[in-house]
Amino acid sequence: MGNNYAIIGENISKVYKMYTNQNQKIADLIFGKSRVQEFYALKGVSFKLNKGDSLGLVGLNGSGKSTLANILAGISQPSAGSAVLNGEASVVGIGSGLMPALTGLENIVLNGLMIGLTNKQINMFNKKIIDFADIGAFIEQPVKTYSSGMKSRLVFAISITLNPDIMIIDEALSVGDPSFADKCLNAMNEFRAKGKTIVFVSHNLSQLETFCNKAMWLEYGVLKAYGEIDEVIPMYGRFLTNYNQMTQEERNEYAQNVIENQNHFLLKRK
Repeated sequence: MGNNYAIIGENISKVYKMYTNQNQKIADLIFGKSRVQEFYALKGVSFKLNKGDSLGLVGLNGSGKSTLANILAGISQPSAGSAVLNGEASVVGIGSGLMPALTGLENIVLNGLMIGLTNKQINMFNKKIIDFADIGAFIEQPVKTYSSGMKSRLVFAISITLNPDIMIIDEALSVGDPSFADKCLNAMNEFRAKGKTIVFVSHNLSQLETFCNKAMWLEYGVLKAYGEIDEVIPMYGRFLTNYNQMTQEERNEYAQNVIENQNHFLLKRK
């Protein structure tokens, strides 16, 4: 990998088999001959992201944004292709990386140990993480008692403080109060100023336009557009305007036509 690249994705695909029952799953695992319907969450996605870039990832629900984020974070493996990261990555999602039965403090320690920090180093980070999360006495309560907003606060505080090379943020700023979102954006700007890289999944287009310099538009698993933020987001915004004016029946028909065309294109490539 070139030293200037933070991420190189090459023909990333993710397929899920749609089993109708347990017997079908067992037969497929043992014999590999079961005729199972396949669902492509991602289909041949390729891109390169430079160090210091902030990528806004957009698309309709079900277009593969979270799937790609999980692959980049190493949480999930691609069915085909590869994602190569130049540095350590941390994913920030609602509750991602948290053990529900452990307290907030215990989760801080666990996350630190998982990236190889000593207890002394973790103790140095503790106060900063607790102050940033700002969830009061809940820091000593099990995470399973937290609201979505509190989970998001803790996950973001842990990730930004432990200072990875690449941060992958999956809708974590969509919950909670606006003041905390502003606090996170300020911290992200400081993170980016250090020459580090961010992948930001969000439906908030104005937020992405303000923060990101690159954008990727996924449409039902396929890369629709990738480039500068001021080129891709207006294009996606015009699409959303038209899409929001469709009836549910028209939306279903649109989705079916897009997926059929993409499957036909993939068969031709093979």
